[in-house]
Amino acid sequence: MLQSDLFPAMPETGLVAGVDEAGRGPLAGPVFAAAVILDPDHPIVGLADSKALTALRREALAAQIRQYAQGWCVAQADVQEIDRLNILQATMLAMQRACAGLSRLPALALIDGNRVPTGLACPARAIVKGDALVPAISAASILAKTARDAYCMGLHAEYPHYGFDQHKGYGTALHRARLVEYGPCPAHRRSFAPVRALLERP
Repeated sequence: MLQSDLFPAMPETGLVAGVDEAGRGPLAGPVFAAAVILDPDHPIVGLADSKALTALRREALAAQIRQYAQGWCVAQADVQEIDRLNILQATMLAMQRACAGLSRLPALALIDGNRVPTGLACPARAIVKGDALVPAISAASILAKTARDAYCMGLHAEYPHYGFDQHKGYGTALHRARLVEYGPCPAHRRSFAPVRALLERP
């Protein structure tokens, strides 16, 4: 986690956290989640679904979010947890960890998608396409995406022959070709079909 404090005992009236994830689809690496409580006194211009932004714009907005948000936390579920639990449950776990890591307890958490993680310390509501509709969820999507991209650049430094700097773990033609050529590395998700098929080959 990039920020981690214990929840206060009671939620703070009016505080709303946006929660989103990054990295459900890739063949490698953890799934990341972020929770963000924006500060209405310091609005951040240009918040949007992270997928609709350039990498440079995401990084610039991420810096503003970390500076001006009333609270934020980035968390993850690792590859072993993904393989053990399945990607959906691992995503819910990462979201739960992100919410638990906030320094302030919101009165409500707005979750991108159609599912709400269990075990949250505050009420929550799922919002389909929330990353494009709710600024706090947009902010969470940006923090989760930039954190995961940074992780993938670290993977590239460790395993440069896979091209993680280009595909960020997604199952592109390049990534699949390198998987066939070199086989899976420790960061690959063994439970995902393209990786599992290679491991099961004679």
